[in-house]
Amino acid sequence: MTQHCLQRPTGNSSRGCPSVPGSRSTPAFPSAPPRRESAGIGKTTLIQKATEALKSSGVPIDGFYTEEVREGGRRIGFDVVTLSGRRGTLSRLGSDSSTARREYRVGQYIVDLVSFEHLVLPVLRNVDLGSDTGKKVYVIDEIGKMELFSRSFIQAVRQTLTGSGTTILGTIPIPKGKPLGLVEEIRSRRDVMVFNVTKENRDNILQDIVTTVQNCRK
Repeated sequence: MTQHCLQRPTGNSSRGCPSVPGSRSTPAFPSAPPRRESAGIGKTTLIQKATEALKSSGVPIDGFYTEEVREGGRRIGFDVVTLSGRRGTLSRLGSDSSTARREYRVGQYIVDLVSFEHLVLPVLRNVDLGSDTGKKVYVIDEIGKMELFSRSFIQAVRQTLTGSGTTILGTIPIPKGKPLGLVEEIRSRRDVMVFNVTKENRDNILQDIVTTVQNCRK
């Protein structure tokens, strides 16, 4: 299962974009199990479909999503892909005997923090703070354990959530094991709506997410 969160701009009172105490979302954040365990749920595919639907309706949109990388039918890692078409490494399979001076690991994957920050931080730091801020949608897929090794990413996400009023369509993992600080902050925000995404509902929930995002911009 995955969760999508939707954060609405501060002060937005559109009926389709409520503040939901205790709900599991931020601007708009679909939520699912940790990335390594959620293959096949279709979280990223859902994000891509929602992005295309919003674009086709004239909604200005920016951000990034993560995508599996396979070789010979075997998953070897994940890439970050920006909506402007740039791509870079998020993680790759590593050796148990690796002796790198400093590694950021999630299970068998080694996170390439430099590559991730190089692509993602400029996107988040370019969030428009002008009068039309609330009309633009930013995609953040995802706010998970791999991404949260980056202190700069954590800071940029917090600034985006608290300072811009921008509508955000993002993804967060469903809690498992030790809570992730930023993820729990997002869950507890009153201006965030969370959608639980499963294999069973992923095809039917798309329009709900798109409609919610559109209402949050009004």
